[in-house]
Amino acid sequence: MTMTPRVRKFALTVHVTSSVGWLGAVAGFLALSVAGLTSQDAQKVRAAYLAMELTGWFVIVPLAFATPLTGLVQSLGTAWGLFRHYWVLVKFLITIPATVLLLVHMKPIGHLASVVAATTLAGGELAGLQIQLVADAGAALLALLVATTLAVYKPRGMTSYGRQQLERRGIGAEPSRGLNTATPRWVYVSGIIVIVLILLFFFQHLTGGGLGGHT
Repeated sequence: MTMTPRVRKFALTVHVTSSVGWLGAVAGFLALSVAGLTSQDAQKVRAAYLAMELTGWFVIVPLAFATPLTGLVQSLGTAWGLFRHYWVLVKFLITIPATVLLLVHMKPIGHLASVVAATTLAGGELAGLQIQLVADAGAALLALLVATTLAVYKPRGMTSYGRQQLERRGIGAEPSRGLNTATPRWVYVSGIIVIVLILLFFFQHLTGGGLGGHT
């Protein structure tokens, strides 16, 4: 299934807008989490965490769903496909866990927002949760930067499925800059980054630094 040029341009515009918007919103979220952790001004801390909750639900969450959805439409409606090229597949595999982890972390964000709305954080109260939000936002920003880099550079490398498709259609159907038969090194590097981020997330929660103590 191939989209018409007009539909393809519209879908690409929506996908780029949602992807860049998600990246920018996470960067803003990181700035707010750092301000909430380091500021000694109670009013600034309160404003930071209340803004984080609003930004999370009304900006980041919608964009987090729109990005993989529009990316899926783009991949299935163009010659790139979803499983033919490593950069497309890796980028998609980055955005899906990022979306899931985002939804999980809306709970501690809401908890902090409710606390600061009713009182002030004093004496290091909930400091562990504050640090967690900074670390998680930084990790999410790194993952999204990797995905954005892949989308811009479109590095070479086809999956075995993609090579089989080319064998059926002929090499002329290849939309990239060459046909590689081996898995590129960048695939392993990107995979390691994603795996490390996910493992850090689960380790953090399993050791009690996550959501378990917050209701």
